[in-house]
Amino acid sequence: AMEEVCAKFVSQKISKTRWRPLPAAALHPPDVFATGSWDNEDNRISIWSIGDLGNAGINGEYQGEPQLLCDIRHNGDVMDMQFLDQERIVVASSTGTVTVFRHHQNNQTLSANHRWEKAHYHVDQDTSCGGAACTGVICNNPEIVTVGEDGRINLFRADQKDAVRTIDNADSSTLHAVTFLRTTEILTVNSIGQLKIWDLRQQRNEPSQIFSLTGDRVPLHCVDRHPNQQHIVATGGQDGMLSIWDIRQGTIPVSLLNAHEAEMWEVHFHPSNPDHLFTCSEDGSLWHWDTSTDVSEKPSFLHQGGRSTTYFSHNTINHSVVSAWLSNDPTKDRMEITNLIPNQTLSVNSLDILGPCLVYGTDAEAIYVNRQLFA
Repeated sequence: AMEEVCAKFVSQKISKTRWRPLPAAALHPPDVFATGSWDNEDNRISIWSIGDLGNAGINGEYQGEPQLLCDIRHNGDVMDMQFLDQERIVVASSTGTVTVFRHHQNNQTLSANHRWEKAHYHVDQDTSCGGAACTGVICNNPEIVTVGEDGRINLFRADQKDAVRTIDNADSSTLHAVTFLRTTEILTVNSIGQLKIWDLRQQRNEPSQIFSLTGDRVPLHCVDRHPNQQHIVATGGQDGMLSIWDIRQGTIPVSLLNAHEAEMWEVHFHPSNPDHLFTCSEDGSLWHWDTSTDVSEKPSFLHQGGRSTTYFSHNTINHSVVSAWLSNDPTKDRMEITNLIPNQTLSVNSLDILGPCLVYGTDAEAIYVNRQLFA
């Protein structure tokens, strides 16, 4: 199904790609996404439309490539980006600043709606203004949580000038990513292989729980929580491994799965179909992990590309692994993994999935949209 993927060359390295969320009652697939860039002289936040479905070619093939609706300059590398709602996007910068941009759909423009200057910063002897990269942001409208290289956690509210709460020395190492576990709890991952839970109702500035990769303290770069089973969490790190955690039990992962050959930059459960999980890496691959069916009944499609389809039989996955991700159900006996982009060489920095649609961005200065993920 490679021909379902539509590429757009954008002459900037793409660090983040995010679908605009759909309104609650929407029946159509997502049609608008945002991108952020990095390592360019002039970084940008851009809003794209994936074009007109009715615009099919003579043989019925889809012709339109993503169209740029609007863009705006961004100061620093875009480190992370999340939609707060249909119109607002929160962007984390390598300068330490966090900006809320508003997409005006009536005239297709972007404007800076609010800015928290140097939400993250290093204080050194000479100056108190050295920004530290804001590495991660997560939103649960109106709340916005940011983490950074400075080990700080900030809780902002969309319409308030000052932080609602700051945990200054939350971590002595770099915090790389954050997600909400529930409305009052967040989960952070850091550069020494730890996963920490923070209860925002508690006034003390200590995590309520700490989990840790055993052994090598491999930096963790990304985290996502299972959308329906909030105790199941996936993380990815510098060694490319995928770790699945059950935060109700123990302090170590329930399974460690060999994945990419270099850093894993993002991990996402499919929001409405969480038996499917997606990861992308510095090694140029983007993997679709499918635990939805017993793959022994599926024909073994070997896709082009090195090790694109792999089967794990149950003995390589820790047996305590309910949900497909933690299950003893003998029919859920295997997992199928497909590399969706076998021949990409440069880093795949970001991916997002919504409904049947996948969007991803790369250091090859291109964005890619696959509108028929489950075809």
